[in-house]
Amino acid sequence: MSSRPFRYAIALGGNRRTRWGGPPATLHAAIQILTAAGLKIDRVSPIVATPAMGPAGRGFANAALCITTTLAPVDLLTLLKRTERAFGRRAGRRWGPRPLDLDILLWSEGVWPPGHARSAPGRLQIPHVGLASRRFVLDPLVRIAPDWPLPGTRRTIRQLHARAKG
Repeated sequence: MSSRPFRYAIALGGNRRTRWGGPPATLHAAIQILTAAGLKIDRVSPIVATPAMGPAGRGFANAALCITTTLAPVDLLTLLKRTERAFGRRAGRRWGPRPLDLDILLWSEGVWPPGHARSAPGRLQIPHVGLASRRFVLDPLVRIAPDWPLPGTRRTIRQLHARAKG
């Protein structure tokens, strides 16, 4: 944990019913639990219905958050994965159905891991690997962080959104 606060953009998604209800209700419940865990929620996008990517079947509810926390990226990831498990997330096939998916998209300090090294597959990497090409991430994110620049580029979320297909 750091003594100074960091800002993050977080993606939320899900397409399975949970004890909190359907996917939109599940996303709202996840936001409440993240707040109770100590994250300061600065901005919340509207929830967007999006078609499934790959074999997930039914469509997803997606949203994005801008948060402030003193947690370093790996500690925030640990909290997000613990929250996913609390909502019934289990390891499974890639692109499969899931009750809750939480991903770190952006970080106020730029790139993770430090030194611009590429992370191993399946490991934390900020900015999120698929951020620039995924409408289901960009559609909610542009509503709350349009001017956040993508590290390593001269493009903002608004510009990436304008260029994204789909």
